[in-house]
Amino acid sequence: MEKLHTNDAPAAVGPYSQAILANGVLYASGQIALDPKTGTLVSGGIEAQAEQCCKNIEAVLKEAGLTTNSVVRTMCFLADIADFAAFNEVYARHFTGKPARSCVAVKDLPKGALCEIEVTAVKG
Repeated sequence: MEKLHTNDAPAAVGPYSQAILANGVLYASGQIALDPKTGTLVSGGIEAQAEQCCKNIEAVLKEAGLTTNSVVRTMCFLADIADFAAFNEVYARHFTGKPARSCVAVKDLPKGALCEIEVTAVKG
């Protein structure tokens, strides 16, 4: 088991790792739209936040030597289900391999984020 960390994605905001690689499977913690350089939530609405979430996930995947095409499952969380269509437009540009997915609305997300994405990816 290997704990992964990259400075190209936001540092964990709690007692967890950005990702764990175990037996060729990467389990990435959820990423919200934090700018990794400033640690602050990006502005610009759901599209900007979804874009930053995807960039953060891609940075974690890259650290493991993976890409979004290695992703087999995503879990997506929205603060408002009304953002579903706009979120999907951004998501579809990044996850072209169409992994299995759940997408749900939740009451609140950390730091007031509008969305969060977590992934499971496979090496090889």
